[in-house]
Amino acid sequence: QVQLVESGGGLVQPGGSLRLSCAASGSIFASAAMGWYRQAPGKQREFIAIITSGGSTNYADSVKGRFTISGDNAKNTMYLQMNSLKPEDTAVYYCNGIFRGIEYWGQGTQVTVSS
Repeated sequence: QVQLVESGGGLVQPGGSLRLSCAASGSIFASAAMGWYRQAPGKQREFIAIITSGGSTNYADSVKGRFTISGDNAKNTMYLQMNSLKPEDTAVYYCNGIFRGIEYWGQGTQVTVSS
């Protein structure tokens, strides 16, 4: 079993920054990729960013230039640095990964961008 635990969410004003973390533990083996998704109230879960084991990254158009995904293999932790936050970024943010063919999701961390 693999556990993914997000942290770092909170309340921030527009234009502010937050850094989310996703810590992986359990029976961990290298995954092809891990990513961040978000879900706002009343909306479907949305892809935000992905990083491969080799370090390649891809972003949704809505966050390009503002968010940066990264990973620390030694710490089994993935990060999402969020800058220039907008109210539209308000959502529960989830990390995701596939380990030995099984998809795992974290429990989510709330990000609220508001004045």
